[in-house]
Amino acid sequence: MDPAVCVEIGDDKKYTSVKESTNCPYYNEYFVFDFHVPPHVMFDKILKLSVIHSKNLLRSGTLVGTFKLDVGTVYSQIDHQFYHKWAILSDPDDITAGCKGYVKCDIAVIGRGDNIKSPHKSTESDEDDIEGNLLLPEGVPHERQWARYYVKIYRAEGLPKMNTSIMANVKKAFIGENKDLVDPYVQVMFAGQKGKTSIQKSSYEPIWNEQIIFTEMFPPLCKRMKVQIRDSDKVNDVAIGTHFIDLRMISNDGDKGFLPTFGPTWVNLYGSTRNYTLMDEYQDLNEGLGEGVSFRARLLMSLAVEITDTSSPDILTTFPVKKVAKSPDEREIEGGGGGVFRRWLEVENRKIEEFFFFGAFLEATMIDRKIGDKPIHFEVTIGNYGDEADGVTQPKNSRRKKRGGESNEDESELIQGSSDEEIDVDGDHVSVATTPPLKPVITDRNYFHLPYFERKPCTYIKSWWQDQRRRLYNANIIDNIADKLVNQNQPGKTKLDRERLKLCLTELENIGLQGKTIRSQVKKNTVKDKLKLAQNFLEKLRFLADEPQHSVPDIYIWMMSNNKRVAYARVPSKDILYSSVDQETGKDCGKVKTMFFRLPGKKSFGSAGWTVQAKTEVYMWLGLSKQRKDYMSGLPNGFEEARLSKGPGVQSVPPISLIYTSKNQVFQLRVHMYQARSLFAADSTGLSDPFARVFFSTHSQVTEVLNETLCPTWDQLLLIDNVELFGEASELRDDPPIIVIEIYDQDSMGKADFMGRTFAKPITKMADEHYGPPRFPPQLEYYQIYRGNCSAGELLAAFELLQVKMTGKADLPPVDGPTDMDRGAIFPVPIGIRPVLSKYRIEVLFWGLRDLKRVNLAQVDRPRVDIDCAGKGVQSAVVQNYKKNPNFSTLVKWFEVDLPENELLHPPLNIRVVDCRAFGRYTLVGSHAVTSLRKFIYRATDKQSDDDKNGKTKKKKCKKGEEVEEEEVDESMLDWWSKYFSSIETLMEVSVIYHFIVIFFILSPYVYHKELENEFDCFEDWLHTFNLYRGKSGDNDDQNVADDDRLIGKFKGSLCMYKVSDDMNREMGIDPNMGMFQNIPHNDPINVLVRVYIVRATELHPADINGKADPYIAIKLGKSEVKDKENYISKQLNPIFGKSFDIEATFPMDSTLTVSIYDWDLVGTDDLIGETKIDLENRYYSKHRPTCGITSTYAIHGYNAWRDPMKPTQILSKLCKDGKLDGPHYGPGGRVKVSNRQTNEHLALMVLKHWEDMPRVGCKLVPEHVETRSLNNPDKPGIEQGRIELWVDMFPKDMSAPGPAIDISPRKPKKFELRVIIWNTDEVVLEDDDIFTGEKSSDIFVRGWLKGQQEDKQDTDVHYHSLTGEGNFNWRFIYPFEYLMAEEKIVILKKESMFAWDETEYKIPPRLNLQVWDADHFSADDFLGAIELDLNRFVRGAKTAKQCSIDMILNEQDMPIVSIFKQKRIKGWWPFVARDENDEMELTGKVEAELHLLTGEEAEKNPVGTGRNEPEPLEKPNRPDTTFLWFISPLKAIRYLICNRYKWLVIKLVLALLFLAMFGLFIYNMPGYMVKKLLGA
Repeated sequence: MDPAVCVEIGDDKKYTSVKESTNCPYYNEYFVFDFHVPPHVMFDKILKLSVIHSKNLLRSGTLVGTFKLDVGTVYSQIDHQFYHKWAILSDPDDITAGCKGYVKCDIAVIGRGDNIKSPHKSTESDEDDIEGNLLLPEGVPHERQWARYYVKIYRAEGLPKMNTSIMANVKKAFIGENKDLVDPYVQVMFAGQKGKTSIQKSSYEPIWNEQIIFTEMFPPLCKRMKVQIRDSDKVNDVAIGTHFIDLRMISNDGDKGFLPTFGPTWVNLYGSTRNYTLMDEYQDLNEGLGEGVSFRARLLMSLAVEITDTSSPDILTTFPVKKVAKSPDEREIEGGGGGVFRRWLEVENRKIEEFFFFGAFLEATMIDRKIGDKPIHFEVTIGNYGDEADGVTQPKNSRRKKRGGESNEDESELIQGSSDEEIDVDGDHVSVATTPPLKPVITDRNYFHLPYFERKPCTYIKSWWQDQRRRLYNANIIDNIADKLVNQNQPGKTKLDRERLKLCLTELENIGLQGKTIRSQVKKNTVKDKLKLAQNFLEKLRFLADEPQHSVPDIYIWMMSNNKRVAYARVPSKDILYSSVDQETGKDCGKVKTMFFRLPGKKSFGSAGWTVQAKTEVYMWLGLSKQRKDYMSGLPNGFEEARLSKGPGVQSVPPISLIYTSKNQVFQLRVHMYQARSLFAADSTGLSDPFARVFFSTHSQVTEVLNETLCPTWDQLLLIDNVELFGEASELRDDPPIIVIEIYDQDSMGKADFMGRTFAKPITKMADEHYGPPRFPPQLEYYQIYRGNCSAGELLAAFELLQVKMTGKADLPPVDGPTDMDRGAIFPVPIGIRPVLSKYRIEVLFWGLRDLKRVNLAQVDRPRVDIDCAGKGVQSAVVQNYKKNPNFSTLVKWFEVDLPENELLHPPLNIRVVDCRAFGRYTLVGSHAVTSLRKFIYRATDKQSDDDKNGKTKKKKCKKGEEVEEEEVDESMLDWWSKYFSSIETLMEVSVIYHFIVIFFILSPYVYHKELENEFDCFEDWLHTFNLYRGKSGDNDDQNVADDDRLIGKFKGSLCMYKVSDDMNREMGIDPNMGMFQNIPHNDPINVLVRVYIVRATELHPADINGKADPYIAIKLGKSEVKDKENYISKQLNPIFGKSFDIEATFPMDSTLTVSIYDWDLVGTDDLIGETKIDLENRYYSKHRPTCGITSTYAIHGYNAWRDPMKPTQILSKLCKDGKLDGPHYGPGGRVKVSNRQTNEHLALMVLKHWEDMPRVGCKLVPEHVETRSLNNPDKPGIEQGRIELWVDMFPKDMSAPGPAIDISPRKPKKFELRVIIWNTDEVVLEDDDIFTGEKSSDIFVRGWLKGQQEDKQDTDVHYHSLTGEGNFNWRFIYPFEYLMAEEKIVILKKESMFAWDETEYKIPPRLNLQVWDADHFSADDFLGAIELDLNRFVRGAKTAKQCSIDMILNEQDMPIVSIFKQKRIKGWWPFVARDENDEMELTGKVEAELHLLTGEEAEKNPVGTGRNEPEPLEKPNRPDTTFLWFISPLKAIRYLICNRYKWLVIKLVLALLFLAMFGLFIYNMPGYMVKKLLGA
């Protein structure tokens, strides 16, 4: 076949190239799909792999098989990828066919900020184990079955009016009657398939009773099913509401698990508001994008899964992929029969109960000032109940049940112990769903509040729903599992209810047992691991608590301004549901809940949407009407009810407001605002002018504004007096109201910008309590500040709420007066709360500034660095000419400051860079805040004696000295690539001889799979890099990506911090000007030779339309730039460059090396694929010495020659001198002579390799290495564009010149010639029937080619009319090819198409394909069998045809394996195999072949001809006489038929004819003869 693979994600498709005449194609092609969508939308996309046969421009091809999974499944894997896995292909149109083949692929999903991690490369033999490497998530069985997914759609209720009143009037004018203006249908999407019900014309309560059947593998690799009610329209169908069913939540794959099952149950759909306007601005919410802001409709549906029996004979005719049909249950109902659904429906209608909701608004504050000028009221809705636009009355089928009988029995099953508390409600009072409109009162500049002082408005709603409270009760039990485990559960009504009950009980029991085990095993060293397990328990409980089958809809509370919907809050119904059992009651039922209102839809995103629209304190209760005896029992004490009317039976009517009659509690709130850190940069300078606004009840206070800082220290006490709170003292003490703290940026023009928000609860002190330990004074705590969903800094503060006695404030703790008159009447944080301070000295190392960009279009010329911490600081010297020398002249300065003794409370240290311009002007360039100073605190370490060190050193030298002899090997056959491939474990498969493996291990460079900086702490052992930022912070979820755009430069230096009182043990001979920064080099300019080695790039992002790229290297260092454009590599995403570049540079001016990979384009400018930047200066000065990696051995010549100008002994002497160590000393005991060379260098090298073991001064030295760096593109921030492998050597120009660069140019493939002689075949299956005799025969010929060279197919001649399957050929195939020994790949250069500009290089495994065919002259030849031999490792051929069997293929791992590259010449018998009707391998023939491999030079010396041609022709085979064609030699065919086939028949016929002739003559002559005898003539 001619297969191609189609990769499809959503609507995007990409195709591989077509491989001709092969069932095992090799592609090695790489595709990238870019999406910019929310994660949940991305994870629902279906990834589909399809194999297509014979695809070309004129035809789409024939589908062979497909494999589907959703993107979320890939992202949930380790490292978000499947690596080298086999996808099973199946045909959804032919589910009885089984596996159609396998596709080996890598799939990775990368989000912003993610990195692709290359897993450990396993051997090829391991990856060829298909069954062990299937592309399936863990836990999914290897053999998946086909299943039917029955989605039954019954009916829908509560659909919104989809047309405006204008359109309704127009339609009424034309039609003449007012019909329901919606035409609904249901659309279900699952696993890339889509099914629809019929359209119900003009119906707000449509009834479908239809089912949609999906055919998909089970378990499915698609997690969610999308159910959507849509409104049919001639122009454009629109979604009314969307619901997702997560299959993981409605099934269980455990030992006692169950198949996915759902319902029959009502599903609540949420979406946009029910405002009936011509254009719906929140339509995305109806599509399932974002949280719904209103109830849209509810849908009655069910889902069931049935595993199919593919062996059933009728499965092909009755099993469509998807089908819309009448539900079987509903057909029974229509026919007058019973049925499961009918019984369920009767029970559901009987179980409709009246629910009662009560809500009291105790407080409404923080109302946005934009809507503060118009009256405001609140609307509460449950479903459509309470909605002013959709007035809903009591349903017809909610008639009162009679006491006793069947209904009473059903009710007692569901509700336990509640009959005593139930009350009858006969009143037909209407619901009150809105509060009375009120004009807001101003609180401060930003917010208003509603004057709910003594009179609190109430709302209540009666609604009718199916009584499915048990589902919500179970969810509440699991939510409360931390307190008590309750086992009082009743079985549910649907199958899923019953199965989930069993599952929950089992899981809770398991968690309980595991929890006890963990508790007994907790130790100091295992706390973190056990904490992770406990976190898993929590995640599992949250998963179980999420009930997939809906019950009572959620409650929506809308804030209406001038009858226009402004903001909303959503309350899950289970959170406020009442039950007589405490553990089943919702967490907020009968309690006062603080709710923040927000804008609907997309308006809630961005800085405008993050501001609070309103903050309310609402008391809520939801339950059955007959349970509402104590619905107001949770209210704070002191409230009296105010009802609409007075009279008998009025007690059953809920109040319309609450009046507070008790005396108010008066409090004073003290807010101790100390400092904040890492705030949001709100100004263009990269800084902010922050102030904090504190809200509590209807009061607010503001801190002072601190200019130009991201780490303000306010040190301010805010007093809020006369705070009146409602409720008992004990309630307020245990659960005080929430304090809201908002951080703003003060702007001179316009309003303040919102920067973030945090919440806190104060510590409450009642009047009769003592103000003292342990609760008072409160301790400062860090509060996380949030800006939307992102973290936006931390606030260090404390809060206390103090009750004021009737006598006044005299009993309150005193407040210290202002200590700083410059600040005005601002109270500082009291001494008992502010941290204890100590005097610290901070030493600053000013090294230099790098990569400063323009500021206000002007270049930075004379920069200066200002350091400040807690109000004190120091300034660096001014850099006189930044272009000439960006380093500072004075290196070290220091200042003293008072800081908290608790290191966690240390204020941040601010670094600012200013440009000193003419006339005394200063321009801020950029800033950096060091939020944590802990790593810069100096801690004295114990010093060990140098004698111990020297002893250890000598011991190592003597110990290692004897190993030198093993390193002398024959290096003539090795090069740098030998070392490289040994390190990445490629040559391990080739190296059979043991000592070769040892050599490769010793000599191989270390390949780091990430940047070298990650391994060595960014080389900041003494010189640190601080990024400088300028400009406003972005509101991106990935803060790191946003900060890259604000980066304006770097400050290089360091900090050292220590207490002044510490006893500093200063050594003799130190430089007092350098402080703690002793023995650091000077920062004068230095000339360096930089040698960059580029090995290869992997997984580059495609840059051309064909999904490939033409990469080349570009290197930039300072003003020097090298572009290797001429040597681009055509159409490669994994190019091997193998190049080195020498560039001269001057530090510090040229300190950043940029290595870029561009895509070469024939027309237009070249495109940047990706780039990586390396800070060479930090490397050059690092103690880890990455300037030139330490090799494993010391050699003067050969592929492993020492590259560093300094020999190991010189390096060791320098390290000892810098570390002030005595040595090194080389003792005579460790000296060994090898090849007349002294081994001091070898001994010194051994010490260098273990330098990290040296006390006090030791650190790991960078070994000889290759580092892997990720490539990034500024246009695609956060997404890796590929990787590049390289290393950098640096050599000072003032030292001796280094040797020539190592030759790492890619190995050239070696020319080989494979000669294959086909001698004979045997037992080939017979395909043809003889025309005359009907006997089986075959016209056999053999075809062969090397994989990837299909155009070089070669055929033997035809052995005609083989009657036994034996064929004689003596035919030679010749295949020249180029081969890379190290990579075990054939290299092929060919043009992809006739329009291609140049040839593309392909690397393909060396595999010989042999096939046996039956030749036909008037039809296509018949394929009989094939075998594929991997020339590196294939089964040794059998000696005779009898010994050749199919086991040589099926049990290959048990057979002796040979390699043609080692054996050179092999002869034997191999089996031909093919798949039978049952998809099993069967033997279809045997071939005797001889394989002979020669190098290109040997082939030129000993040429041979193809087939049986000269030179060295093969003998003509001795074939039987039957091997001919009858129409070419008819006489020969007749002779063959007569002589060979019908010889005896002919003889018998001739004899019979002679006999008949003689008998005829006898009869003819007999009368005459008798007459003669009688007459005597």
